[in-house]
Amino acid sequence: MKNPPAYHHSFQNLQENDLGFEQVFERIVSFMKGDPKGNFRLMVGTDSQVHKTHTLFITGIVIQNKGNGVWACITKMKFPRKMTHLHERISLELSLTEEVVSMFTEERKNELIAVVLPHLYQGATFTMEGHIDIGAGKRNKTSEFVKEMVTRMESMGVEPKIKPNAFVASSYANRYTK
Repeated sequence: MKNPPAYHHSFQNLQENDLGFEQVFERIVSFMKGDPKGNFRLMVGTDSQVHKTHTLFITGIVIQNKGNGVWACITKMKFPRKMTHLHERISLELSLTEEVVSMFTEERKNELIAVVLPHLYQGATFTMEGHIDIGAGKRNKTSEFVKEMVTRMESMGVEPKIKPNAFVASSYANRYTK
C-alpha cells in the first residue's frame, strides 16, 4: 500500500484544535525563532491502537529545543476495521508518518534551517527524525520489520529512530490512541 487513503489533515494539541498544516508550520517556525541559538529536533511518528470496530492512528509532530521546551501536535486517522496484522499496521503507521514528513518540503525545511543558520557557531542545531514504533530486540515481535522501515525513513532523508528512542511514536502519540 504505497499511498495511504488521502484524508483532510487537521492537527490539534491541548491548546488548539483544527489547525491546518500551514498553521502547524507557522507554530514551529515561531517556536524556533523564540530561541534561534537552540538545539532543535523535529520529530514525526505514528502509533496505532486496535479497538473493537476500528483502528486508530495518531501521528505526532514534535519540535523540541533540547533543555528548553517543546511544541507538539497530533493528527488522527480512524481506519474502519480491526487491523490485527502487525506488519500491515506498522506499514500504515509508517505511511502516515511519511505523509506528514513529506509536507515538510525542501522549501519548508530550508526555512527552518535558516532560523538556526546564523547561529551555527554558537552551537545551534537542527535535525529531523522519523520515529518508528518498533524495536530491534530479539524478543520484539517487530524486529523483523526494522530494516525495511528504517530504509523507508532514510529514503525520505529523515533520520530514523526506533525504540527506545522513538518516543514520539511510542509515548507522545500513544497517549492519544487509548
